[in-house]
Amino acid sequence: VLCGIALMLVCLLRACRQFPGCGNIVTFSQFLFIAVEGFIFEANFGRKKPAIPIRYYFIMVAMFFTVSVVNNYALNLNIAMPLHMIFRSGSLIASMALGIVILKKRYSVSKYTSIALVSLGIFTCTFMSAKQVASDSSLNEEDGLQVFLWWLLGIAALTFALLMSARMGIFQEMLYKQFGKHSKEALFYNHALPLPGFLLLAPNIYHHAVLFSQSEPFQVPVIGLTLPIMWFYLLMNVITQYVCIRGVFILTTECTSLTVTLVVTLRKFVSLIFSILYFRNPFTAWHWLGTTFVFVGTLMYTEVWNSLGPFLARWRKRPKEE
Repeated sequence: VLCGIALMLVCLLRACRQFPGCGNIVTFSQFLFIAVEGFIFEANFGRKKPAIPIRYYFIMVAMFFTVSVVNNYALNLNIAMPLHMIFRSGSLIASMALGIVILKKRYSVSKYTSIALVSLGIFTCTFMSAKQVASDSSLNEEDGLQVFLWWLLGIAALTFALLMSARMGIFQEMLYKQFGKHSKEALFYNHALPLPGFLLLAPNIYHHAVLFSQSEPFQVPVIGLTLPIMWFYLLMNVITQYVCIRGVFILTTECTSLTVTLVVTLRKFVSLIFSILYFRNPFTAWHWLGTTFVFVGTLMYTEVWNSLGPFLARWRKRPKEE
């Protein structure tokens, strides 16, 4: 899974660097591929009736589609990729807040402490990024203010997407409690039903398809097929994205939720490192401190320390070899 994530991110970063704003064609391609695969192997060409009523999937899909599109457009609002990834790591905060409000949940002190750490980390990175935006835009006061206002709009978009994603998670959790867990079915419908919505983005998708077709030719190794290099990057991104999603699905069925959470946390960290190295974004000691708060808080939330305790105790009790 992690190897697939690395390759997927490299292809995505190359595409975004050469053609900023190409997120819609990337998302559409991923949705189309997963929807076709699910239509064949999960829905059995439409002959299999969904276990969860289709009307609930339409509600879930509306939220899922909105989150995907808003996250894509946030990158066009002066939001750097590292900040984008760190901000989205705050899903624990949104989930806990909405869980308290909607589901009336209550949490332990350690959970609240972990959320405070994540919040502090995101605030630190966001504040330092705001200072960088203001500094980079200081040549012209009017233009600088405009750039900063667009950045604030990007932060608002990320916040909205974060809350919407948390609400979707709660909605999905309630559906699973009522109708049973059907993760593969949900994966198919979450990618198939939004496809007509991409008609609203058709001009943007078509524009980038033309740009992709005009990119330099590239000969695919082994098979010797020649195609524009951007289409090759897109193809590799779609394939590796599918592998990653399938890998996460296997994890949810074979491993505990703690293991899945740790893998997802590690994915975010790997993505962040790749983004920093590839885009060469400014990343100060304050950014690293904020990042540390985010990931330590996430690990604390998953109570990984409690799981490691018995393992370390058994390791210490092993008889020493003479």
